[in-house]
Amino acid sequence: MKKSITKNYIYNLTYEILALILPLITTPYISRILGAENIGIYSYTTSITTYFILFGSLGIAKYGQMEIAYLQGKSDKYSKTFWEIVVLRFVTMAVSMLIFYITFVNGAQYQIYYRILLLELLANCLDISWFFQGLEEFKKIVIRNILVKLASVVAIFALVKTSDDLYIYFLIYALSTLLGNISMWTYLPKYLKKTDLRRLNILKHIKPTIGLFIPQIAIQIYTVLDKVMIGTIIPDKSEVGYYEQSQKIIKILLTVVTSLGTVMIPRMANTFINGEKEKLEAYMKRSFTFVYLLAFPVIFGIISVAKNFVPIFYGPNYDKVAILMSVISPIVLVIGLSNVIGTQYLLPTKKQKEFTISVIVGAAVNFIINMLLIWNFASIGASIGTIIAETCVTALQFYFIRKDFNIKDILKLAKNYVISALIMFVICMIVGQLISDRSQCLITQVIVGVITYGTCLIILKDELVCTVLDKIRYKLMKQ
Repeated sequence: MKKSITKNYIYNLTYEILALILPLITTPYISRILGAENIGIYSYTTSITTYFILFGSLGIAKYGQMEIAYLQGKSDKYSKTFWEIVVLRFVTMAVSMLIFYITFVNGAQYQIYYRILLLELLANCLDISWFFQGLEEFKKIVIRNILVKLASVVAIFALVKTSDDLYIYFLIYALSTLLGNISMWTYLPKYLKKTDLRRLNILKHIKPTIGLFIPQIAIQIYTVLDKVMIGTIIPDKSEVGYYEQSQKIIKILLTVVTSLGTVMIPRMANTFINGEKEKLEAYMKRSFTFVYLLAFPVIFGIISVAKNFVPIFYGPNYDKVAILMSVISPIVLVIGLSNVIGTQYLLPTKKQKEFTISVIVGAAVNFIINMLLIWNFASIGASIGTIIAETCVTALQFYFIRKDFNIKDILKLAKNYVISALIMFVICMIVGQLISDRSQCLITQVIVGVITYGTCLIILKDELVCTVLDKIRYKLMKQ
C-alpha cells in the first residue's frame, strides 16, 4: 500500500530538521561560549571529515534508497539487496577510516578533534536510513532519533561551559549521530527475511554506486569545499565561523523546501518502473509549485529580517553574518529547483549521465569563482561562488529536461508566489523602518510577513492554497 506523500514529507522534514536542530537550538549559546575562532576550527575539521565520509560511502545511500524502492513489496529480493549494500558500505568505510586515521589522527593539527571525529565516520558506516526511505517508512527514521537529538541538546547546555570545552562539543556532535544510527537497526527484524549470506553478490553494486559517487563528489565541492578554501586561504578562522553561522539558518530553511525531494525519490522510482508517465508529470508539477510556494517568501524574508535577526540570535560581533545570509539566500530557490529536477526526476528515471554533467560543471564553476573571489572578499566571495555554481547546475538541468517538460509552463507556476513575496518584502521593510526595538521589529516583521503573503495568495486565488483551504473546510464541516 502506498504511503501518504504528505505524511512522509512531514516525517522526513522532522527528521532532517532534527539532524540540524542541535546546532540551531544551541547556536546562540555556542556562539557566545566558544567564539568565532573555535566555531571556525569546528567547521574546518568537520568539513575535512565530510570528504572521508563521502569517499567511504561512495553513492551507496542514494543508490540503496532507489534499489529498495524498485523492489517494494518483494521482501525476499530487497532483504538480499539490503545485506549486499550494507556489506559493501562496511568495506568502503573501513578503508576510508584507515586513511583518515593515518593522515589526520597521527600528528596533524587539531589531532584531538580528528580522533573524536572517527566516531562520526563509524556512525556513517552504520547509517541505514536509506533502507527505510526506500520503503517509504519515514516515520521509523524520526521516532528513534528524536530522543537522542534532544538529549544531545541538553548535554551541550550542561557540559559546554567555556571556550576550552570545544572537544566536548565535538564529542556530543559525533556521539549523537552514532547513537541515532545504531538505534535504526532495532527495526530491521520486522522488515527483513532470512538471507543466505553466502549467496550475496556484492560486486554487482560497485559500478552503479561509483556512478552516483561521481556527482556526489562534485556536489560536495561546492557545499563543503567553500569552508575548506576559506580556512586555507584566509588566516583568520573567524571568516569560516561567519560563513558557517550564516549557512546554519539557510540550511534549516532549505531543508523545509527540499525535504519533499527525499520523500519523492522512492515514489518517482516506483512510478517510473511501472510506466505511469502522466502521474510522473503530475508529481513534478506539484513539486515545482511547492518549491515556489516556500522559496520566494523565505528569500525575501531573510533579506528583510537579517539585520535584526543576527544580533538577537548570534549575539555581538557577528554583523557580517547578516550580510552573508542576504547574499546567499537565493540558493533556497535555486537548490530547491535543482532538487526537483535532479533528485526527483533525473536520478529515479535513470538519467544519471545528465545529472552528473550538471553537478560537475557546477563544481568546476564554484572552484574557479572561489579562487578568484575568496582572496579579496573572503566569506562573501565564497557565498557569491556558491550562488553562481548552483545557478549553473539548475540551468543545465532545465536544459536537459526541455524535451520532457515545457519549461515556460514550469516558470509560469512561480507568478503568484513572486508577486506575493515582493509585496510581503516591501511591507516588511517598511515595518523595519518604523520600529526601532530589534526584538519587537523582528517579531512584527515575521507576523506581518506571513499574514501578507498568505492574504496575497488568497486574493490571487492560487490553486495550491485554494486546494489546501478547501480540504481544511471539508474536514471542519465533517466534524
